[in-house]
Amino acid sequence: MNWAIELISQYGYIAIFALLALGILGLPVPDEIIMLFVGYLSSSMVLNYSLSVLVGFAGSITGMMISYIIGSRLGQPVVDKYGKWIGLTPKRFGRVKGWFERFGNWTVLFGYFIPGVRHVTSYISGISGMPFRKYLLVSLVGSSTWSLLFISLGFFLGKNISFT
Repeated sequence: MNWAIELISQYGYIAIFALLALGILGLPVPDEIIMLFVGYLSSSMVLNYSLSVLVGFAGSITGMMISYIIGSRLGQPVVDKYGKWIGLTPKRFGRVKGWFERFGNWTVLFGYFIPGVRHVTSYISGISGMPFRKYLLVSLVGSSTWSLLFISLGFFLGKNISFT
């Protein structure tokens, strides 16, 4: 976690964008903690609040779009070849795809707020063939809400809690 704080402290908005994009792809980046920290830095006037929300949104939506494209282009062959190693048989993955085709919109939208689920839904959206425009719309709503919520939470906590 300290490494992420160091990156944000040194590189600011560029680090926020990159860390969130990489975190959504599935790398071990503490997304929510980063967003809370960015909110705190905004409350301390180190970062601009509006720009922080915009950059957080842009980083997370970039990661989601890359994950969707990877899922749509590479996902099914990878699942077919290596899925059995993690217990993802073709029958089991068929059920996941069927369920996702019925409830995918809600899964992407609300799954965004659940660590781990947020990372997988983008790949499954691409693999299951969710129309890109539909995925983009749901992702935009989820990502903007998530970014605004966590940065605002960090901002208001930073304004109202004294650490001295």
